[in-house]
Amino acid sequence: MSQVFKRQRGVTFFGMVVFIIVLALVGVLAAQVGPAEIEHRAVQAAVDKSKTGRSPDEVRQIFDRTADVEGIRSISGKDLEVTRNDAGKLVVAYAYDRQFRLVGPAYLLLKYNGKSN
Repeated sequence: MSQVFKRQRGVTFFGMVVFIIVLALVGVLAAQVGPAEIEHRAVQAAVDKSKTGRSPDEVRQIFDRTADVEGIRSISGKDLEVTRNDAGKLVVAYAYDRQFRLVGPAYLLLKYNGKSN
């Protein structure tokens, strides 16, 4: 009978339950972070598009129109920092945070920043 137990392989019930719980937690976290990452890519694209403006006000207006179309809610045109580089071209920079509640007092904080290419 001891030979039968030595040949048995597999996962215990407790091991399977722990694996499923960890997998569910990773899934919930990915479901919250995924849309924020997609929005960040849309913000970067809108910033790149808005740098075609000739003045800081025009850059902010272009960004706001693009943000309305793309559904960007985390940042607006007034949050952009518009400066000129040494060559005289406009550089558009941004920074914003996204915060997600995990459990109880625990939060996940994502800090995004970037500038136009």
